[in-house]
Amino acid sequence: MEENELRELIGKCLQNDRSAQEQFYNLYCNKMFSVCNYYSSDRDEARDFLQDGYVKVFKKLNTYNFQGSIEGWIRRIIVNTALSHLRKRKLETTSIEWLEQMPDEIAAEEIEFEVIPTHRIVELVNELPKKAGLVMKLYALEGYDHQEIAEILDITVGTSKSQLFRARALVKQGLAKDK
Repeated sequence: MEENELRELIGKCLQNDRSAQEQFYNLYCNKMFSVCNYYSSDRDEARDFLQDGYVKVFKKLNTYNFQGSIEGWIRRIIVNTALSHLRKRKLETTSIEWLEQMPDEIAAEEIEFEVIPTHRIVELVNELPKKAGLVMKLYALEGYDHQEIAEILDITVGTSKSQLFRARALVKQGLAKDK
């Protein structure tokens, strides 16, 4: 959609034009639902994230200034909404004992990533312990740095880094087992 069409559609949305709001929602809802699935444990929860996220999108639509992509702007709101839900649910606190028991280096055979189906990597990431998986998703999918992740999840930067290390190691182990 071209910028002038988008401006017109957003203008109508701001005037509470229901058909324009539905059109706007339909432009990105499938992609945003996929994003919600990354952060949820089931489809119903993902739908809740999506619905609450779009409520915020429409409330904040007047603040979008056409700098950067609208899709990126919506995605940021959706991700923050999902994280807010997860925080409210009080994610299980993971003990750091696993760090003391974990070897410094995990010996994994060379893995040829180009032959690994994408769905297998997604499965492995979704099987990760909650906090490690969440850190990996925020870092790898959303592009947050460790400082931002630490603030979002109310953890230390060191914990964010160690959780990412753990997540990577577990994914590598899962891929090595597939061989």
